[in-house]
Amino acid sequence: MAAMSLVEDICPVPDIAPMTSQQDMDAAVESARAAVGLPVGARVVAAMSGGVDSTVVAALLHKAGYDVVGVTLQLYDHGAALKKKGACCAGQDIHDARLAAEAIGIPHYVLDYESRFRDAVIDQFADSYLKGQTPVPCIRCNQTVKFRDLLDVARDLGAEAMATGHYVRRAVAGDRSQMRKAIDHSRDQSYFLFATTQDQLDYLRFPLADLEKPQVRGVAASLGLRIAAKPDSQDICFVPTGDYRTLIDRLRPQGREAGEIVHMDGRVLGAHAGITDYTIGQRRGLNVAVGEPLFVVRLEPEARRVVVGPREALLTARLTLEETNWLGDEATIHEAAAAGAPVLARVRSTRPPSPARLALVEDQVAVLFDQGEEGVAPGQACVLYDPADPDRVLGGGFIRDTTAAFQA
Repeated sequence: MAAMSLVEDICPVPDIAPMTSQQDMDAAVESARAAVGLPVGARVVAAMSGGVDSTVVAALLHKAGYDVVGVTLQLYDHGAALKKKGACCAGQDIHDARLAAEAIGIPHYVLDYESRFRDAVIDQFADSYLKGQTPVPCIRCNQTVKFRDLLDVARDLGAEAMATGHYVRRAVAGDRSQMRKAIDHSRDQSYFLFATTQDQLDYLRFPLADLEKPQVRGVAASLGLRIAAKPDSQDICFVPTGDYRTLIDRLRPQGREAGEIVHMDGRVLGAHAGITDYTIGQRRGLNVAVGEPLFVVRLEPEARRVVVGPREALLTARLTLEETNWLGDEATIHEAAAAGAPVLARVRSTRPPSPARLALVEDQVAVLFDQGEEGVAPGQACVLYDPADPDRVLGGGFIRDTTAAFQA
């Protein structure tokens, strides 16, 4: 196969080492083929975001002999995406994906999903902050636009599977598919994919599960793809400047209503200009001084009140879940909760899982932590892993409410 190249110098090119041998490239191709698990020649839709990961997936599957169709979603106004230092390729995603597909030699389609993305992700993001929650828009995007709507498109195109550039593993055990962490735990994205249903997981493929990020960039460099040098996205895609509060103020100006900052013991300590400026666990920017470190421990949006307290007040003994998804061996998450199943619970993507157990509290699925967990925020996801097999994702849900371990 001839070397590929993207024709425009979109990004500066650092010194990225290509694959050291043909054997390494062959191993990467074989790994992708094993991840797909379908006969050579089968049609596979590759979800191409314009980044290095999804581009390499499309290239590897093409080299593996599959009938690859690239699909890119236009989710927001790329022309309005502001370029910023450290993200030189902002706004170039669709352009990059189209050029990459042409270089690889596969058909490529761009689907306008702006209205769906706005309704399912952006509006929900803004509404969550009004409710005093801390949303995770990447999970909502995977749950709705990508792994629901796009899968329907892939099936309509006659594909036997859809492949993405996520760092997560799909394994088959008996007649069920399991979701597992990727080999590169530093890149693992299982937290963001917990809402993937069993039916969706049966259809999805993740060819990068056995590769580390330097290997992925090495594949791209070996194939002559300039996408090899593209920086990873660091921000919420529809907030390229990182200033999400400005977006919320524009979409939901009612969040910019003044209120009180109150200590959990009842003392009024100051005032704020809008509850959407605050999240659970926040310490900086409170503009109150009482001689001790204070943290946001609770938000009361109806009263426009920000409640603060000492760090120990952030410890959570229990949380309840809504919008749950279950990939475990039990028939449902309610069945596992009724049995008091032990789990490892991960409440933020940047935190390790903590020992806990499931329970039913007034018919709500609850997670009871063995030793309490810090900084748990409604709206975030709580993802559950198997204590006996910590790489296996059992499911999870969105945090509905919490019960503090500490009482003033």
